[in-house]
Amino acid sequence: MGDQPENVLAQLADQIDWQEELYKDLHRHPELGMQEERTSKVIQRELTDLGLTPRVIGKTGVVAVVENGDGPTIMSRADFDALPVAERTGLEYASENDGVMHACGHDMHVACLLGAVRLMSQNRDAWAGTYIALFQPSEENSRGARAMIDDGLVEKVPRPEVVLGQHVMPKPSGQVFLGSGPMLSMADSLKITVHGRGSHGSMPHLSVDPVVLAASIVLRLQTVVSREVEPGAFAVLTVGSLSAGQQANVIPDRAELRLNLRTYDEQVCDRVIASIERIVRGECEAAGSPEEPDFEYYDQFPLTDNDRSVTEHVSKALIGGFAKGTVQEGSPATASEDFSEIPDAFGVPYCYWFFGGADAEEYQRSAQNGSIQEDIPANHSPYFYPVIHPTLETGTQAQTIAALGYLGK
Repeated sequence: MGDQPENVLAQLADQIDWQEELYKDLHRHPELGMQEERTSKVIQRELTDLGLTPRVIGKTGVVAVVENGDGPTIMSRADFDALPVAERTGLEYASENDGVMHACGHDMHVACLLGAVRLMSQNRDAWAGTYIALFQPSEENSRGARAMIDDGLVEKVPRPEVVLGQHVMPKPSGQVFLGSGPMLSMADSLKITVHGRGSHGSMPHLSVDPVVLAASIVLRLQTVVSREVEPGAFAVLTVGSLSAGQQANVIPDRAELRLNLRTYDEQVCDRVIASIERIVRGECEAAGSPEEPDFEYYDQFPLTDNDRSVTEHVSKALIGGFAKGTVQEGSPATASEDFSEIPDAFGVPYCYWFFGGADAEEYQRSAQNGSIQEDIPANHSPYFYPVIHPTLETGTQAQTIAALGYLGK
């Protein structure tokens, strides 16, 4: 690549004010998954202003193809939906949409990728090939990638050789973290309905109490990871909701549990799911439940598993393009994403990395005091927000350097 990345990135200072205003505008106007009409139009406008022809795929998804002669084809992806969270950051550019907030940094992802597209578009002498920028809706409920694929994404854009993605995290700003292998876990959400026999609260002998049944299930599920998953293998099983009845003196006829499962391995996932269903059915039989339990799986996210060869290539480019010490070894996170559905649809490998968004000095102080969990808000918190600088610069540089690692002359 020679000094091409350095020459291209030197122009970042000329556009950073534009990116900051764009980011603040997106943060003020968050939209929930598959409802991101305004956000989609803003992205389309910015791409059009760069002389590109954006395509809408998957209702609100946007794709722009930058063709620049013979060479490799790569794709970079950013998501742009928000969360049903009431913002409490106190920022002067805080959300103006009540009860909706960019609490996961997707607005930062968009601003960074648009910045990279601008740098790539205006420096075509530095690279050759095809650069595809994909802006994906509705990541939080795992519907956006599938919506774009179902709308013909694979047929409507050139097939990339690799797909790149990134996510801002509550780590020190100005740093990038990546590694090969699993980076984000699989996730499965499950609604379980168990059936009882309703009765008056004063006549429990005439009932099959689903509240007691559900409580037994919750307690027994705590043994799945501790006693049925091999030590050293990763699994997290959470009962996030248990609901039954509305009156103190009425024994209801059903109870509903909602579970969330995180794993890095399909065999472990299958084992835990089988254990969940076995336990639920067994407890229902023991309680004399009059009906079989109902299982409904939803919000299922695939494993994000970085290809070793691609990750080594991207890592080499990032280390060469950033100052020493910027690029760190990344460890797997237990969060989940639908990003990998896009490269999987094309049948190509991918690399997904993290970049920090927390104030670096505050993070260091908190680390020294052992209070990171208390002081540094995590993604999805009503207090979460990335510090704009140098987060915006770092994310833009990472996207650009990674792209030039494949396309640079």
